[in-house]
Amino acid sequence: MGDSLGRNDERAPGGAGGMRAGVQRRSFLKGAMGLGVAGLAVGTMTEGAARAVTDGDPADSRSFPFHGFHQAGIDRPPPTRAQPTAGFVSFDVTVADRRELADLLRALTDRARFLTSGGAPLNISPRDNDLLGASVVPDGLTVTAAVGASLFDDRYGLASRKPVQLKTMEAFEHDDLDEAECHGDLLLQLCADHRDVLAHALVDIMAHTSGALRPRWRADGFVNPPRPSGTPRDMLGFKDGIANPDTGDARQMNELVWAQPRTEEPAWAAGGTYQAVRMVRFFIEKWNKVAIGHQERIIGRRKVTGAPMYGTDEGQDPVYTNDPQGRLTPLDAHIRLANPQTPETAATSAILRRSYQFDRTLDPAGVADMGHVFCCFQRELHTYIAMQTRLESEPLVEYISPFGGGYFFVLPGVRNNRDHYASGLLAT
Repeated sequence: MGDSLGRNDERAPGGAGGMRAGVQRRSFLKGAMGLGVAGLAVGTMTEGAARAVTDGDPADSRSFPFHGFHQAGIDRPPPTRAQPTAGFVSFDVTVADRRELADLLRALTDRARFLTSGGAPLNISPRDNDLLGASVVPDGLTVTAAVGASLFDDRYGLASRKPVQLKTMEAFEHDDLDEAECHGDLLLQLCADHRDVLAHALVDIMAHTSGALRPRWRADGFVNPPRPSGTPRDMLGFKDGIANPDTGDARQMNELVWAQPRTEEPAWAAGGTYQAVRMVRFFIEKWNKVAIGHQERIIGRRKVTGAPMYGTDEGQDPVYTNDPQGRLTPLDAHIRLANPQTPETAATSAILRRSYQFDRTLDPAGVADMGHVFCCFQRELHTYIAMQTRLESEPLVEYISPFGGGYFFVLPGVRNNRDHYASGLLAT
């Protein structure tokens, strides 16, 4: 998770590498034009192929609809029931102008539409690597595309269309951000049931957009199985992500997650959402030396059951009105600072969490490199920033180190076979 990929800090092709990058871009554009012509055929073919796979192999044929007002991969059931593996990959866009940017996003849409539906690959170049066999299985794959603030610089003439709250992520007081693992023009969030499907999707997307995207950083994550039941645990041993909006409640989702029409946001943004991604390293060895009772007071929940400090079941909602001095749940406990349940903080206390864990290699001293790929979605980015600002005073900061990630705006959904990512943003 969070592996730093090789990158060139130049924003666009040029200098000593300009000739090679230019050739790569022209090669991509040639392929993109072919994909654009084949777009309708791809959609029709893969829908039929996906049905055939469903009949023959239900174990890996589950698919989520690609088309819709919102992108998939956000309001899906929690990872206890779906998509236990994920990859977050950030890119710098290297195409020359807005026309080439539109070609890139059309090609990306075509690949995402096919990969999430499944079926026999079309006979186009580059050919499929057959990692999944002769037929691509959807396996619960979703491809969620988001854009960063840097895409709205002067390269593509999009500055006036930037989402109003989108900004480059800045370090909080206790962060140790590595610029090589932060930010980006475009973020792809890939979620599925198995790792090979994610690997296949990433290889496919990179092959069909060669020369148009430069990898910036990558974070791979997973969800632990429930131990013993209920919500899975994070690498600190606590149940993570218990409190969330009801993704099946359209009113809640519209109020808390989805950008709405006729607001301060540009018209094209309706149906999208702000996304925050933060990679957080846990100091496991140091944490394990803390008595469990003290760990519980730092988090604000019981470690074994996940229940509030006064409760017995993780499903119980924490209530602080009868504990104004923090005798049961400390005032600086993690969950209490995230949502203090006060009138002043009510507007900045609800986000849709969809996080994953990571486990990378041991460092040279034999210390575990484990932690959390924190991911959340919210209608207003200010909601997350205000919440994280409150958490700067929590005791947990002694046991964690945020080092990467960024802020992004998830594009509205692709409506049909004739639509593509960011069509509204790029419309003239």
